[in-house]
Amino acid sequence: MPEQKKKRPAGKSKKKHRGLTLFLLLCVLIGVWWYNNYTVKTVTEEFPSTKVKDPVRIMIVADLHATLYGISNDTLTEKVEEADPDFVVMLGDMYTRRSPWELIQIPIDLTSGIVQKGYPVYFVTGDHDTSKEYKEAISQTGAHLLDYKEEVVEYGGTSFQIMGIDNVYFSPTFDLTNEFTLRPDCFSLLLAHIPNYDKYAAFGADLTLCADTHGGMVQLPFGGGPLVDAETQTFLPKFRGDGVYYDKGWFSYDGGAMFITSGLGASPAPVRLNNRPEVVIIDIVPQ
Repeated sequence: MPEQKKKRPAGKSKKKHRGLTLFLLLCVLIGVWWYNNYTVKTVTEEFPSTKVKDPVRIMIVADLHATLYGISNDTLTEKVEEADPDFVVMLGDMYTRRSPWELIQIPIDLTSGIVQKGYPVYFVTGDHDTSKEYKEAISQTGAHLLDYKEEVVEYGGTSFQIMGIDNVYFSPTFDLTNEFTLRPDCFSLLLAHIPNYDKYAAFGADLTLCADTHGGMVQLPFGGGPLVDAETQTFLPKFRGDGVYYDKGWFSYDGGAMFITSGLGASPAPVRLNNRPEVVIIDIVPQ
């Protein structure tokens, strides 16, 4: 009579099945986390204006918070080449405060690579990337540091007045009219890391570009808005309905608009969800 095989204990089989299920679930969670924090999407927006003669394309890069194993310079440079903008703006926090020079060098190399590809770069600093050595190194790449400075340049047959501010701190008397005079014959573009809607609306540039918020880090699905309003630290601000929250996207004012990008990086930790890292293309088109 043939020898019968011993039956495997049911408990061991169930434990193995649970272990495999937990492993697969962990792999899925890691994949979702990686996708939401380390893959880059390109967002394309359009801004009509009576001041431009032909379309002009701007690309926004911001809030990289450079890390050794995050989004690579090659990836971002390829995004720029694919978009082929007239010029690129960098809106600060390209590295995190107290980073070693090894990490600070990453946005310097990125800027240098973009300039070498033939794309003009205008940049402002944020509240992290403020070191004198960094600003000098970025300027040496050929990029234009706009630290309460302006340049008047022509793109697509239209004169642009490009202004930039270092706005780590807003004094009680902060007033951009003390720094700049808007030129009626130019399309006025203000670059500022930290959003300050009331002050920028009062100034009235045709277009203001900001960053800093990281889009609230976590965005609720189905247009539910940010989990936390970065400015007021309010939980579920959209459901409260007690004010405007400046997380990401467009915010109009009389004579123009402010756009906030959710940027590329995360600080203090990579916990983005439903809010992938982004570079933004804004096509300014004749109205």
